Amino acid sequence: MQSPTWLDETQYPFQPHYFQTSSGSMHYVDEGSGDVILFVHGNPTWSFMFRHLITGLRDRYRCIAIDHIGFGLSDKPADASYLPQFHAKNLKSFIQSLGLKKITLVLHDWGGAIGISYALDSPENVERIVAFNNSFWSVKGVKAAERFSKIVGGPIGWIACHLVNAFPRFVIPSVFGDKSKLPPTVHKQYIRPFSTISSRKGTWVLARSIIRESDWLSDLWDRRLVVNDKPLLLLVGDRDPTFGPDKLARWEDAFPKHRTITYPGVGHFVPEELGPVAVTPIREFMKTSQYDQIEESLPRAAK
Repeated sequence: MQSPTWLDETQYPFQPHYFQTSSGSMHYVDEGSGDVILFVHGNPTWSFMFRHLITGLRDRYRCIAIDHIGFGLSDKPADASYLPQFHAKNLKSFIQSLGLKKITLVLHDWGGAIGISYALDSPENVERIVAFNNSFWSVKGVKAAERFSKIVGGPIGWIACHLVNAFPRFVIPSVFGDKSKLPPTVHKQYIRPFSTISSRKGTWVLARSIIRESDWLSDLWDRRLVVNDKPLLLLVGDRDPTFGPDKLARWEDAFPKHRTITYPGVGHFVPEELGPVAVTPIREFMKTSQYDQIEESLPRAAK
């Protein structure tokens, strides 16, 4: 399959691969060899966001990064549900089809819940977890989240997402800590995957799912003890209006074997803002399997 003309292959120099789902072709990157690191993105991004990590880690690890159906270089069928459960099902099928074993999950935004869903169903196949700003529990009752999801999930949100392409165009830069980290050449790579009205459904559905899929999210949280023995590395931007100390505390409470590195001035899209900076802590974390090793090998906070 030919790459689209808008794709900047100097920034994203990876061979394309495709996995056939029941809803269409799901694009993914598969670079390097060794232990598997699987990158799972959220809304409205795609595997492009992990390009620096893939480049920096593929010398020693097999780096695999998917584009959910409806995002990035994957198909965007009009009749797909695009619910987080839909993406979780595709992820599970993808992992099983490729025969991936002993996976390290790297999760961001909605990728948190989608990736944790797989970990809860197949805990024996997940070695460790790296989490950038995200959550995997219900936020029902949180007024700001309910208000946002209601607006986005209604007529105004439908127009904003479908007609204006608001999420990649306006939401992404609005939650950057340092907007200089999003130059036009990079921002374009997040806007152009949604070039038509019909291609933007996925961004709208995930936004309204923040509250509408509360039961599914509550179930994930209720089952968290299944994976609470996994080593966890939290790489956190502290200038993210969607991810505050309360969410960080939940992650830390759920995973006793955790290490947190906080990056001052970094917003929601941590992998994009940090770029290659995130390679070193992940590389060190990949060498660890026990909490005491995590304590010794990783700093408490970034300066």
